[in-house]
Amino acid sequence: MPGPIQSIERAAAVLRLLGSTDRPLGLNELAAALDLPRPTAHGIVRTLRDVGFVDQDADTSRYVLGAGLHELGRGGIDRHDLRAAAMNWADSLAGSTGFAVHLGVVAHHAVRLVHHVFRPDGSRQHIRTGEEEPLHATALGKCLLAFAPVATPRARDLDLHPWTGRTCVTVAALEAHLATARHRGWAGDSGEFESGVGGAAAPLRTSGGIVVGALGLVGPVEELFGLGGDLRPRLAEHLLGAAREVSTALA
Repeated sequence: MPGPIQSIERAAAVLRLLGSTDRPLGLNELAAALDLPRPTAHGIVRTLRDVGFVDQDADTSRYVLGAGLHELGRGGIDRHDLRAAAMNWADSLAGSTGFAVHLGVVAHHAVRLVHHVFRPDGSRQHIRTGEEEPLHATALGKCLLAFAPVATPRARDLDLHPWTGRTCVTVAALEAHLATARHRGWAGDSGEFESGVGGAAAPLRTSGGIVVGALGLVGPVEELFGLGGDLRPRLAEHLLGAAREVSTALA
């Protein structure tokens, strides 16, 4: 049976040491207290800083425990922080594609919209921020089911309500959609929640690749998808590009 991983043990020791004092610690203090070579200590604390578990004072270069540790108990990144990181890219995505843009996170057995950018065509629309939509029948929801399986319910535990004639109402059909989404890198909805209204969504990732939300386009099915149900290439390029940029900002 393999033994403990030394680098993880050392990282845990750094966190415990920082948590045991009420003052910031310098690199030399950390290295001496843990009997580590200075370069080793620096590599560990720099990595912990990069993932948000340690903060470094810009003036003194000393270290304290970071805010990222508190996110562990909250189940992930705060949705307000996610919205702040995504707002500019969501606005740009709506402008470049001509479609409405939704930003969603997991909310128990649903997806909650935390940001909504109107379709920029002057048509009559209403703000949908704060609404909850079904995981199995929307692009945002299926994106989260496909790419964040630990944070979402299993397909067999969902109420597969038939919102329209296109809704996935069997576990096998839904799992096939999720497998396709993982292969493509985005999830689609061809009128499964609202007749004639479709969507496409890509995952948003934070440090380490953890999916914390989904970014999606919403509009008429025939405008989003071409033959074979594929998202039109120009739209896929813009959507995936925006999702990558938001993920970079989050990480």
